[in-house]
Amino acid sequence: MLKQIRADWLAGKTDAAATTELLAAFRQCSDFEASKKAVQVINRGVSPASVWDAVLLGAGELLMRAPAIRSLHPVTTANALHYAFTASASDETRRFLTLQAASCLPFFRGDAAKNKGVEIDSFEAVALKDGGAGAGAVDEIRADVSGDKLAASRKILTWAKATPAPRELMAAARRLIFLKGRDSHDYKFSSAALEDFFHCTPAWRNRFPASSVFWLKGSGAPDNDLVKRARAALA
Repeated sequence: MLKQIRADWLAGKTDAAATTELLAAFRQCSDFEASKKAVQVINRGVSPASVWDAVLLGAGELLMRAPAIRSLHPVTTANALHYAFTASASDETRRFLTLQAASCLPFFRGDAAKNKGVEIDSFEAVALKDGGAGAGAVDEIRADVSGDKLAASRKILTWAKATPAPRELMAAARRLIFLKGRDSHDYKFSSAALEDFFHCTPAWRNRFPASSVFWLKGSGAPDNDLVKRARAALA
């Protein structure tokens, strides 16, 4: 299948509609069909960046639908495959990694009939109390992560639209992981999720962090034992 990809495949144009098309396919098709669909899209002149948008967003969608260790791993796997794609100097390897990334989503998804729920490309934003741009917006989102993750996710869409540079929210997410993270999954997930925000194209960039709150820590979560011991020692 690698040889079926057009020779100038890296020179395509980003296409948000193609990403939506791939996401719809990933929700239903087999792993082989997912790779085949990615080839078809690329051969229409679409940039592989739009395929990676679908991979990263599709991984986030699986987490949103069923937050658990099983659905955390699509996010970290997509992150690792994307890193390898950007680091490789071999065109053949980059083709292979792109198709492998597409095929991994149906593999992690399992039975399509049992995997239903929110669709990351169409769920709607909701307003924050201060309209989304005030100093309290990040605190409001942090609190919702502990109590209502879907509400936090919807509010991130509003906040990100009003605040194109998300570094304040990302810094808050990192601090909460340091304070409240409890095992390696918390740390590796946060590294992958916060990094992949910058790997999505602008058309989709705000929706990826909206999915990450389904594993990130909220302000209402208890501090981890290390932080408690450190504070006790400094008291």
